[in-house]
Amino acid sequence: MRVTRESLIRIAKETAQERAHNNRDIVAAYLTGSLVSNADSMLGGVTDVDIVFVHSTKPGVAREISKLTPDFHLDIGHRARSEFKSPRDLRADPLLGYEMYDPLLLYQREKFFEFVQAGLRAGFEFQAPALVLTRCRKLLAEGRKNWIDLSDIPAEKAGPLQIKQFLRSIKHAANSVAGISGGPLSERRFLLDFPARSKAAERPNFTADLFNLTGAGHIDASTLANWLADWKTAFLAAAENEKVDVQIHSARLNYYEKGMLALLEGDTPLTALWPMLHTWTLCASVLSASASKPWKTACEQLGLLGPGFQDRVSALDQFLDEIEVRLDEIANLNGLETSTSL
Repeated sequence: MRVTRESLIRIAKETAQERAHNNRDIVAAYLTGSLVSNADSMLGGVTDVDIVFVHSTKPGVAREISKLTPDFHLDIGHRARSEFKSPRDLRADPLLGYEMYDPLLLYQREKFFEFVQAGLRAGFEFQAPALVLTRCRKLLAEGRKNWIDLSDIPAEKAGPLQIKQFLRSIKHAANSVAGISGGPLSERRFLLDFPARSKAAERPNFTADLFNLTGAGHIDASTLANWLADWKTAFLAAAENEKVDVQIHSARLNYYEKGMLALLEGDTPLTALWPMLHTWTLCASVLSASASKPWKTACEQLGLLGPGFQDRVSALDQFLDEIEVRLDEIANLNGLETSTSL
């Protein structure tokens, strides 16, 4: 079966129209993600179709995964119309603001889409330094919040939940840098796309800092390749657990695996570490100690568990501080409030 970007967009439109026909609560639907923002949306010949349905009332489910073929699936988000009420709040939202700024409209029951976008884009304020800094600082604050929760955890108490929180803090921190020049980084291309964002933020050294935080300096591409089998076993086992994060779904196995294989075969193979480590940690958080032992061994090799845990948490603290310094420099250059004057 030949699948193209155009055929996937057609499937998205058909899905939106069919669901809206059967559910009068749906006000609008739009396409976001790599099919909209990236002309080369495939990674390893695989991608997903990110659809968001807007409901007149609060939806019962926030996110669902629906399989199309072994290599393609729908990643469907559900939002309440009330989330889009205030253009001012939308412009300052580092996630929803970008999601709604330039998506592809799939369906609307009324003039919802034009109204929200007009408010979001009004006066070209969205890219103004003040709003850029507001969005970046919100992400940085989330990163700092997660770090605080980890700062007094002894190394012997660290496990899947702590590493999940550590990675969440890293994700927010990296996206606060990425937010200086664009929207949030995607999961599979997280480490692949960060260097360009780091350079745009005039802090190219942040790339090495980010790689070091994940433990990339302790391994090579062959190590990652050797971990793939254990990662896959954990992924399939965790996908059967109803408590696992919705990202861990059997329909997404090839999405991750083929994407990682493509990264491993590319010019910067260690960029495959982020999608592997992030998803493996989500799996380990619902698996038994014995089933997650390979994950633990991998984290110990990366220096994330064991004696290196507190050193890594301290390095994260420094990374967050350096990002704050850069944001304050941008504020000073534009005559805006710094973190010390807020």
